[in-house]
Order: sequence, then structure tokens, then C-alpha cells
Amino acid sequence: MRVKEYDVIVIGSGVGMNIVEETLEHGMDVALVDKGPLGGTCPNLGCIPSKMLIASADRIVEAQEAKRIGVTLKVEDIDFLAIMERQRQWVRENQRHMREGIKAAENLDFYEGEGHFVDEYTLEVNGERIKGGKVFIASGSRTLVPPIKGLDTVEYLTNESVLQLTKRPDSLIIMGGGYIAAEYGHFFAAMGTKVTIVEMAERLVLSEDIEVSHLLQEELLSRMAVYTSAPVLEVKKAPEGVTVVTGEGKSRREHTGQSVLLAVGRRSNADVLKADKTGVALDSRGYIKVNEHMETTKKNVYAVGDADGVQMFTHVGNREAVLAADVAIHGARFKMDYSAAPHAVYSHPQIASVGLTEEAARKLNKKLLVGRVKYFDVAKGEAIMETKGFAKAIVEEGTDKILGFHVIGPYAPIIIQEVTNAMASGSHIDAIRAGMHIHPEITELVPWAFSRLS
Repeated sequence: MRVKEYDVIVIGSGVGMNIVEETLEHGMDVALVDKGPLGGTCPNLGCIPSKMLIASADRIVEAQEAKRIGVTLKVEDIDFLAIMERQRQWVRENQRHMREGIKAAENLDFYEGEGHFVDEYTLEVNGERIKGGKVFIASGSRTLVPPIKGLDTVEYLTNESVLQLTKRPDSLIIMGGGYIAAEYGHFFAAMGTKVTIVEMAERLVLSEDIEVSHLLQEELLSRMAVYTSAPVLEVKKAPEGVTVVTGEGKSRREHTGQSVLLAVGRRSNADVLKADKTGVALDSRGYIKVNEHMETTKKNVYAVGDADGVQMFTHVGNREAVLAADVAIHGARFKMDYSAAPHAVYSHPQIASVGLTEEAARKLNKKLLVGRVKYFDVAKGEAIMETKGFAKAIVEEGTDKILGFHVIGPYAPIIIQEVTNAMASGSHIDAIRAGMHIHPEITELVPWAFSRLS
């Protein structure tokens, strides 16, 4: 079979497009391989469409909570179909623009289909074989479907199929207690759906600081049912829809809802890609092993984004892709640093975190200083009557190095950015102290948290 050769093969049109653009700018012949949807998970199935939905949910909950500042608002109507269609229209337009851009690009061949390795640096796509001098794997991940008894006998929603709904479910059971569960729990509860979250772990959003996790669960409980330490044993059909059985013995419960949303995690696409056939090693979870330069165990093969499973956030994947391109094209030896990589959870309340949790920092056997401040302790927090949200700073005693920062409450993803920048530029609290903060504004939470270290 004839093999067409390229300077570069990029697998995945999500964060991989950063590499496509960079390599094309350097005059390389590039092959882009993607089975779709064009653009990857973030603009099609994750970040952007879900946040468009949540924007509507936020407005509804804000109206419901306005009483605490003396304003009574009434939500007259929720047009679920219009809300869902808005994000679908955006997705269609974004894909159209991407496709036009790919067609117009010189020295770029687009192979639209599911590719897999058949030999070193060689893929087969739609019956054609292509070989790259350098290969970048940005193949992403997919919904993890656990081997639960009866799950294959019922219809269930995923983060992909949920975006295609045209009618609001009256009741919804969400299996899982991570970011997807927290965000869609917020969305559907705001839409008027009766929501139940079941999570096998002892708390929600396990990777977050324990105090943040506890407050999130407390706040969600006012709007939906939440069951932790509740492993799912069985799923079965019911006259009303679907029944999810959790726990054993005295803790056994049956939860029945019209629909079920599966949100128990993600799994690597490396198995579909057959990455091992090009000499790329996988870890115990099935993700592609990379070093700090985004290099795999095979020379001139790199992996970025969800494919490596390190931190599965688009902004992290974008940074990995840019770094990998610099390493591959320019011979740079930049190292990927995740210590100042922030993330956010667009639940209600919102969450944002960067660096280590207090629990993780203590495991390093370092002497810590921890500072906490409630929203209500700063003037703007009192103005908006936010009585429960807080910010938490974690600093190494003696060095004043910032190890972590965590916020739960309104505008959390915006508030944390200052700390993220400080950590990226040296991780020292002097970077926070040197800045002048507007008064009264919610961003005063940052210097206040660091002023209360003890």
C-alpha cells in the first residue's frame, strides 16, 4: 500500500490546532487527522456549550436569590428548547468556520476519519496510509462507561448526548460527583428538573480542597438530593424511567428518575488509536506517557491534552501543545509546569483552585501557613450578602512561597487569576502584597486571605 509522507502529522483538531498553525507557519507539510467533531471536546461537547447552558442557569438562580438584597424577582418562563438550541447553533457555526479555515490553508491535508497506527510513525485513515517525520497525538478522551450491572439495558445520557436534548427531563439521576455532575446538577435544577446526584466517594469533587468540597455539597443540598458513599450496584428499567440502586445492606437505596446522566469520568482514546504500534508507552490508566517536554517514549512522537491524562483542562492542553511545538520545531527544552495551572467548576457556588490543597500540601511534610477569609468579611461580599463563600491561601512557612489558593463563591474563576499569575511569576506572596486592590471589590478576598496566614 502506498504511504504518503508528511513533515508532521497532528492527530486531533482540538488543542492540536495550535500545533497545526505553528508547523504551517514554519513551512512544513502537515496532515491533520480527526474523526470529529471538528474542534475537539471543548467547543463541541464540553467547555463552551456547557457554559452557555450554565449562563442561563446562573441568571435563574440569581433571580431566586435576589430576595436577600431586598429585591423580589419572578422567573416568568424558561424556554428550555431555546436555551439548548443556542449552544447547538454556536457549535454548528464554529465548526463551519473551522472547516473553511482548514480548506483555505496551504500545505495542509485533512484526513477526516478515525485513524490508527499500523507501524512506526505510520497511520491508516479511511484506507489510506500516511507517515510523519514528527507525530503529535492530541487524540483526547471519551466518556468512561463503567461495567455496572444493567447499564447496557437502559438509555443513558453522557456529556455528549445531553447537549442534544430538546425536552427538559422532569427528573434526572446523575451518576458521579465530579465537575460534570456539579455543573449539570446546577443547570438542570435551575431548569426545574428534580435532580439526584449519587457518588461512590465520601464527598463530591474529590480533587478539591476538603473545605470547598463540603461547602459545595451543603449548598447543592438546598436544591437537589445528594448521596455520597453511594456506589452504584445496578441500573434497571422502571415504569417512570430508570432506577439506580446504590449501597448495600442498610445503606441500600433505590433512586428512580426519568433519565440518567453518566458522569463518572473520562477514559483515554489511545486504545482506539493503537498508539502502542508506533512504540508509544501507556500508563496503568491507558493514557500516553510523556515527560516534562511532552515527549513520549518514542522519539519525535509527542502527546498533549487529554491524551496524556495529566491535567484534563483545555487551557492546560493549549499550553502543552505550544510547548511541544517549540520542543519539536526549535529544539527547545522548555519544561511543562503544572504547579500554577488553575481550573474552575461552574457549579453554584462557583469554585476555582490553583496549586495544592491543604491536605496535599501537608503530605509534603512542609510547615504551612493557612489563611482564610469569608466573602462577608470584605465590603463587597457584605454588599452582595454572600455569607458562606470563602477564599483560602496555603503558603510555605519561612519562604512565603504560595503553594495553593482556593475560592468557592461568586466570581471565583475571576478572583483566582491574580494568584495564578503570582504563582507563575515566582510563587511569592510579595507579588500579591505589591499590588493595589480596588476598594470595595470582591477581589480584596485575595490580599485579605494572605493577610490572615497563621
